[in-house]
Amino acid sequence: MIKLIITDMDGTFLNNQGDYNRELFQDVVAVMRDQGVKFAPCTGKQVERVEELLGEQSRDFWILGDSATRIKHRGEYVYQSFLDNSLGLAIIRQLESIAGNHIVIACTPEFAAIRRDTPEPLQALVRRSYAQVNLVDAYEDITSDFVKITVFDENKQCAVIREQLSQFDNFAYIVVSEAAWIDIANAGVHKGTTVEMLQSILGVSKSETMAFGDGYNDIELMERADFSFAMRNAFEETKVVANYVTRSNDEDAVMHTILQFLTLQEKR
Repeated sequence: MIKLIITDMDGTFLNNQGDYNRELFQDVVAVMRDQGVKFAPCTGKQVERVEELLGEQSRDFWILGDSATRIKHRGEYVYQSFLDNSLGLAIIRQLESIAGNHIVIACTPEFAAIRRDTPEPLQALVRRSYAQVNLVDAYEDITSDFVKITVFDENKQCAVIREQLSQFDNFAYIVVSEAAWIDIANAGVHKGTTVEMLQSILGVSKSETMAFGDGYNDIELMERADFSFAMRNAFEETKVVANYVTRSNDEDAVMHTILQFLTLQEKR
């Protein structure tokens, strides 16, 4: 019996315009509510941005945001993991020393920081995933710890950039989520570990969990659910790990799959 549904957002729940079928989602929410199924967006997006996208009803969800470094439910953080400020700044200094056009998004508990000289189109891109964005003259001005650090490279050279971060492998979890993106979190913290923590909080097993994803950073997520679905548009490596492949994110596949399974579950 499915008791917990977890979904990645970009490329999975959200379509390629960064939106979703709101009317259909209300049908999904109603069915989940009737069956007592918990819903958990699990995403690199800032928690506050998820709340903006999903509205007031998101208070009832379990939001695993900021690359699953935080869990928020009913307005309270029940879990947070931080990169120490000195470690985060050392990683950022290394990133800034690497040649290229990539930008750094330094995420604190309060805001996501980008350099003031970031071109406006890239600032707009950042605001698609972060509700609270601060412009800084230098990252060294940040004194708080980091929930994560993200890299965006419009030239899709993140695999090359990743190779130059190997000195931090013992101190941080660094993953190329796709060719244009790198996510950096505290050591040992990723979607799989945070989902495992949520399962423990809720008393839910892998056999009672459904999960959806498309990216390299969803591989650990797939491993925490017996009902694991990769999107048709997912990377092949993610499809290999998933137990099932569903339709694409542009076909509202997450919502249709949930409705199909929960309808069958209700009839048992």
